[in-house]
Amino acid sequence: MPDTTTTPTPGNAIRDMDARHHLHPFSDTRALNQRGARVIARAEGVYVWDADDNQLIDGMAGLWCVNIGYGRQELIDAAVGQMQTLPYYNTFFQSTHAPVTRLAKAIAGITPGDLDRVFFANSGSEAIDTVIRMVRHYWTLKGKPYRKLLIARENAYHGSTLAGASLGGMGHMHRQCDPMLPGIHRIGQPYWYGEADGLSEEEFGLQRARELEEKILEVGPDNVAAFIGEPIQGAGGVIVPPRTYWPEIQRICRKYDVLLVADEVICGFGRTGQWFGCQTFDFQPDILSMAKGLSSGYLPISAVAVGDRIADTLTEHCGDFNHGFTYSGHPAAAAVALENIRLLRDEGVIESVATDTGPYLQSRLRGVIGEHPLCGHIEGIGLIAGLALVKDRQSRTFFDGDVGTVCRDECTAAGLIARACGNRIVLSPPLVISREEIDAMVDRLRIALDRTYARVSGLSDA
Repeated sequence: MPDTTTTPTPGNAIRDMDARHHLHPFSDTRALNQRGARVIARAEGVYVWDADDNQLIDGMAGLWCVNIGYGRQELIDAAVGQMQTLPYYNTFFQSTHAPVTRLAKAIAGITPGDLDRVFFANSGSEAIDTVIRMVRHYWTLKGKPYRKLLIARENAYHGSTLAGASLGGMGHMHRQCDPMLPGIHRIGQPYWYGEADGLSEEEFGLQRARELEEKILEVGPDNVAAFIGEPIQGAGGVIVPPRTYWPEIQRICRKYDVLLVADEVICGFGRTGQWFGCQTFDFQPDILSMAKGLSSGYLPISAVAVGDRIADTLTEHCGDFNHGFTYSGHPAAAAVALENIRLLRDEGVIESVATDTGPYLQSRLRGVIGEHPLCGHIEGIGLIAGLALVKDRQSRTFFDGDVGTVCRDECTAAGLIARACGNRIVLSPPLVISREEIDAMVDRLRIALDRTYARVSGLSDA
């Protein structure tokens, strides 16, 4: 018989059960099972506790998503109340329900420009699949079915479905899903610290943006459907583009009538101090994908917002848009997302990120960490930051070994959940984090860096 008990199970028993039955995402299963998974037992605010009652500051907000923090009773009540009234109904077959309709209106009220029509899915990956389907269908309806090509960037992450992995620029994912979705081309990432080769940030931003124009001309402007990019590359290591980058990208897309897509799955809902990252970087997309912070991770939900140009084309032409998911606009998930948006707005959370906690985090990182011998460069905006770990600060020489993973493990040992992205350590804490909690987070990161340096300093002499 299946185990349906709600009695707490000891951590060791959970680890054994996990190793026997659970295949984890993005994990070396053998290595994980030998080590044993860390069992997270409870959470409150910006903290989580494991099954051994160790407290950790969640410097990654779960997986870039718990923007409003853990334990918000308002979101729990929204889910319970909706499940008591209408636990599920679909939005197929000429049906709708109040939570999804109200949520669509609420999203339309915070998205920039005319992005006021919303299609719902369940994850960022599904939102990206929707974007691909939508832009290709749009150009077919416009009488240009040959406009199928998509342009994205190296080291970008756009999800882990076949379409999302194909669109992204991460080689380790490509090697496991070959053959990839055809019709996708890539340009360089705007990583000034690692790839500028002596150019100023402003010069480099323009140079990398103009690679888009070069690629459009190479493959033929009449063949390109859309360019897609994260305002800040998240899983790529928190790559913040120079200020010259996005305005030039927008100019090029407008010049060649290429749809501009902002993947806001990580940046959306306040991470950069605005509702969306495209507002922080002052560009207006034609399509905007969102997930994660939409419900603060309490229930799975994602969405794609489009403007009049695309929405009117989809609605004015007869025929179905043959795309959707069983749980598109799930009523409980929609109710939670709607309440989450209300809390972010009414409690002034995003304004605090813009004017208080965001600048404070960036300042504290540079003040406490900036001169550390492992710290080559810190970049970030609002409550998202990336730290490049280097062997030599002067020459910007990176380690050959996996120093990021070493540092991540030392962060955990110091009571901080951070993420390693290659030779970078990244932070993305809940947006409700206080100054005192930021101090504690940065102090724990400093301890982890000191311990990492002690472990890897011998590599500097190799």
